[in-house]
Amino acid sequence: MGTLYIVLGIIVVVVFTSFLTVSQGSIAVITLFGKYQRVLMPGLRMKIPFFEKIYRQISVQNQSIEMEFQAITIDQANVYFKSMLLYSVMDEKEETIKKVAFKFIGNRDFMQALIRTIEGSIRSYVASQKQAEILGLRHELVDSVKNQIDNTLEMWGYHLIDLQINDITFDQAIIESMSRVVASNNLKAAAENEGQALLITKTKAAEADGNAIKIAALAEKEAAMLRGQGVALFRQEVAKGMSEAAEQMQQANLDTNVILFSMWTEAIKNFAEYGKGNTIFLDGSAEGMHKTMQQIQAMLSKDKK
Repeated sequence: MGTLYIVLGIIVVVVFTSFLTVSQGSIAVITLFGKYQRVLMPGLRMKIPFFEKIYRQISVQNQSIEMEFQAITIDQANVYFKSMLLYSVMDEKEETIKKVAFKFIGNRDFMQALIRTIEGSIRSYVASQKQAEILGLRHELVDSVKNQIDNTLEMWGYHLIDLQINDITFDQAIIESMSRVVASNNLKAAAENEGQALLITKTKAAEADGNAIKIAALAEKEAAMLRGQGVALFRQEVAKGMSEAAEQMQQANLDTNVILFSMWTEAIKNFAEYGKGNTIFLDGSAEGMHKTMQQIQAMLSKDKK
């Protein structure tokens, strides 16, 4: 009876040790007597009890690591990087899984080799560039690193999905000098913009003043022309009216000097009405009137000619 229990116990142990569970997103690598035997996909699987062992479970999911390191440019400036690396197993083929399982003793050794490879690639690229160019070459740096290490990772059974350079910094002295350069460039640009704005303002103001002067000169010219034409027309009308009045006086056998006397009195009356309190000195003597009459006659004679 005791022997039966022992046999049943052995059977139970064998049955239970014949099954294993492979986690989702992982592939189990099985060895027999220390030698690679096969791979098992996720789920409940069977193996030879006591002889087949799980060497490693390889994760086929995406994995990420963060890295911080330093590089030196061609002009001897220290550059500090913070980056994030995203990678995964290249595929689920058996040969790929064997590379991942046996290329390195453990995951720690693989991570060390991966980080040092990427650091070396970035440092070699930075060493060929100047400090002032690094910030503008972020994408070129990432592309260069990916192109260089893709073949190496493929030999290890991995694939580089993405490399992100999250932060690039310099020594404090370099940062301060860069800030001063940016500030001086901004001041220079602001001064140039202000100078251009002032030049435009002055130019437009000068053009406006010139146009105003031109318009005023044209207006003055036209006004002077109109005033001259008005005076000429006034004289013509005066001469015409006096000629007609003189003819009528002659037809009536009257002295034409009456017309001149009437104009003299009208002028004095006009002076009194529109003088607005101003003092006007006139020679009211007979000789003064005679002299004025002679001047009017001379003016009329000139207009007739």
